[in-house]
Amino acid sequence: MGVTLYALDGCPFCVRVHDALTDAGIDYETHWVEPLHSDRDEVKRVSGQRAVPVLVDEARGVTMNESENIIQYVEQTLAQ
Repeated sequence: MGVTLYALDGCPFCVRVHDALTDAGIDYETHWVEPLHSDRDEVKRVSGQRAVPVLVDEARGVTMNESENIIQYVEQTLAQ
């Protein structure tokens, strides 16, 4: 069970989350999503919406979106 980031290539918010995870030394897997919102069925399935970034922390049962919230979670929970 690990950490998964759903991200869109070229998304600046996704890059910020990626950088936070990397800086914290967190091992994670990236799932690249389709550019069209209507094609993001997997993101909708796991998070209830189609926007990215979305972070899934399976070990803690956490799924979240919004880059600022994710970065705060990474710094306060995962980096510990």
